[in-house]
Amino acid sequence: MKNLIALLAICLLPVMAGAQEAQPETKSKPKAGEVKKISAAEAKDHMGETLIVTGKIAQVTLRPKLVYLNLDEKYPQTPFSGIIFARATNQFGDLTKLSGQQVEIKGMIEAHREKPQIVLNSTHQLRVIEKSSEKAEEK
Repeated sequence: MKNLIALLAICLLPVMAGAQEAQPETKSKPKAGEVKKISAAEAKDHMGETLIVTGKIAQVTLRPKLVYLNLDEKYPQTPFSGIIFARATNQFGDLTKLSGQQVEIKGMIEAHREKPQIVLNSTHQLRVIEKSSEKAEEK
């Protein structure tokens, strides 16, 4: 009886090990209707796709005709920019307060001078996901 159990154990070990190796990786895929999130650095590989780009606003640049929200690095090193044209800036309030904030920017990633960007036309495309603690420390 002991020999039978030992023989079964020896036979089943490779089968069980193979079954564990055959398990597919479970990556979290967006559910139906959800938009995939990527980092600012990944945006260059997703031109033409509608996604959510996440990152920290490293620089807010105000120009007469548009506003640049540069993620993760200041211009010219920034891997990604959110662009708000003058016709839409009033919807967003004081954009300079976004500096240092962790954000999500949703929209179609397009290239401008070979750099990825999303044009923001409405406030639903921009979401602050983590507020900077720097201002909370000031008294």
